[in-house]
Amino acid sequence: MQDKVMEIELNDGLRVPSIGFGTYKLNGMDGANAIKEAIDIGYRLIDSAFNYENEGAVGQAVKQSPVSRDELLITSKLPGRHHSYKEAIVTVQESLFRAGLDYYDLYLIHWPNPRVDLYVEAWQALIESKKRGFIRSIGVCNFLPEHIERLIKETGVTPSINQIELHPYFNQEKQRKWNKEHNIVTQSWSPLGRANSILKEERIGEIAKVHKKTISQIILRWHIQLGAIPIPKATSKQHQSDNLNIFDFELSDVEMKNICKLTCKSGRTNNQDPAVYEEF
Repeated sequence: MQDKVMEIELNDGLRVPSIGFGTYKLNGMDGANAIKEAIDIGYRLIDSAFNYENEGAVGQAVKQSPVSRDELLITSKLPGRHHSYKEAIVTVQESLFRAGLDYYDLYLIHWPNPRVDLYVEAWQALIESKKRGFIRSIGVCNFLPEHIERLIKETGVTPSINQIELHPYFNQEKQRKWNKEHNIVTQSWSPLGRANSILKEERIGEIAKVHKKTISQIILRWHIQLGAIPIPKATSKQHQSDNLNIFDFELSDVEMKNICKLTCKSGRTNNQDPAVYEEF
């Protein structure tokens, strides 16, 4: 399965799979087992975060897996409460200790928290952490163009990835276009809408029938063809496998446009607007 997964090159030269595995709410031994199973099936890009409190579960899965560490790309994220420079450096180290890893392949600022206004300090800390060998590639989550423009202006370093909420009900066309213009790869969190009504969407169901695929597979293929990297979570082995099985078909331009038409201004899952939302 893994050899069918396409790769995407980031602006710093790191090559990553075009689909990853989300681990939100996969904690403890059950979480570690689910993550290990995903690795065994063929996932190589594993997403986690300090605030998910499961870096240890990810590390345990990596430890238990027969797949060598250098074949895996592990992500974690810096929480808002540790944006100050010194705290951010220590937090990256703590993330490594929690997971039992020598380095992270990707480390992202989880939210900009513009009211607190320390995200530039946090970015400077990630730049330094990369220099120290703690991280291979650094990026952001939920950053708007104005946030990223400030990072670039004040540090000269462009994020490799911007992980944003992205699904058919909220297709983020403007943000995706801006990311692409600045050579930043878009990564999709909640790519299936956190199992909301999108998985019962009749218009996507009709496309699924044509391709003899599930609605989830159609949505994930839509992400791939948008040039975004989806990171779906699945606890069952069947769903994990199905979510990887999306590289043997292609959606037409008409099908892509029809899915994009499902977007709406109120499409955010939890109304988490990065312009005002604060995450600690």
